[in-house]
Amino acid sequence: MLRIPCPFCGTRDHSEFSYGGDASVDYPALDAPAEAWLEAVFQRENIDGVQEETWQHLHGCRMWIIVERDTRTHEIHSVRPAHPGMAQTQSPERGPADRS
Repeated sequence: MLRIPCPFCGTRDHSEFSYGGDASVDYPALDAPAEAWLEAVFQRENIDGVQEETWQHLHGCRMWIIVERDTRTHEIHSVRPAHPGMAQTQSPERGPADRS
């Protein structure tokens, strides 16, 4: 079972989250040609090792997070808010409550 440490809610079972995909993809501009979108959406590497992924804590705080996970072992190396501005809400005094 994969347990994901949400920076807002604490460690939770992966069933509370929705997988959003590879966090390293640079999507083209909205008005980019269809070929650019085809490349960004469908032409992906199948990473064997550590990759960054987006997850949404759907059955919790509903926040999007970036999870650095090893695809071979499912070991989670780091977790951070997907939006850089949300990181400032996380301080040692205001750390997440681990309600696991």
